[in-house]
Amino acid sequence: MRELIYRKPEFINLRNHPDYNERWVQDRITEDPTIIGLGDLALRDRERPQPKAGVLDLLLEDSETNERFEVEIQLGKTDETHIIRTIEYWDIERRRYPNYDHTAVIVAEDITGRFLNVISLFNGYIPLIAIQMKAVAVSDSCALIFTKVLDKVSLGMEEEDEGDLEPVDRSFWEKRAGRQTLAMADEIISLAKAFDSRLEPTYRKYYIGLARSGAVDNFIKLRPKKAFLRFEPRLDRTDEIQQSLDDAGLDTLPYDTRWNRYRIRIPHGDFEQYRQLLGRLVEQSFRAFSEE
Repeated sequence: MRELIYRKPEFINLRNHPDYNERWVQDRITEDPTIIGLGDLALRDRERPQPKAGVLDLLLEDSETNERFEVEIQLGKTDETHIIRTIEYWDIERRRYPNYDHTAVIVAEDITGRFLNVISLFNGYIPLIAIQMKAVAVSDSCALIFTKVLDKVSLGMEEEDEGDLEPVDRSFWEKRAGRQTLAMADEIISLAKAFDSRLEPTYRKYYIGLARSGAVDNFIKLRPKKAFLRFEPRLDRTDEIQQSLDDAGLDTLPYDTRWNRYRIRIPHGDFEQYRQLLGRLVEQSFRAFSEE
């Protein structure tokens, strides 16, 4: 067996490097926007002029979710002007194109603890992501490593607004969607109760959720319709999950980026053939939600 050789990585300071500069970084992201770790994005524009406000480094887009990312790159340590500029460009773009969801993205070589704290104050009010970029020498070349150090947080969770949602009873949904759809909802709730017997359904005007010992615990939501049940597990979007849904032939609506939920339609009479997959999604959502 060949002995594996360990080499300590040699990091490159891009800010002070004679050859690798911000334009070079932009070139690499332009060639493959997925390297920054925000999904299957495409380049919409580069060095995009902003009215009376300078130039936006990169505008990336997820065509499936209608989400745009306003990306600013900073070599060296991030600073106040970098944060302000990023937020300003995000605000201009969202006002110009309100039909898209917009997220501000800061990319810097060194995001210090102090400025991470400052940035985190905006998070939840401004959808903002911070990514730390490291350049590593590889033989006579350079590789870039991007690490998300601050993810965006939606302003207010659904559960915080539960008091504003009108409670109803089971008969409301039986009249609205029918007993056949309610039976499928019961099956999914049973799958959830297998992981915690304290879980019980809560009937709201717009969906059926869950409560654990009386406290809201909506790691899944169910929206019964006359012809199908819409199942909404709260999960981070991954290629693996999407592939499993595609392979099963399940009909899915676009991923809900605001609340991090898949939206899956289950037709009447098809529950049993999807039971195993749905059970896995319920479990993954339960585990992920419980770890927060």
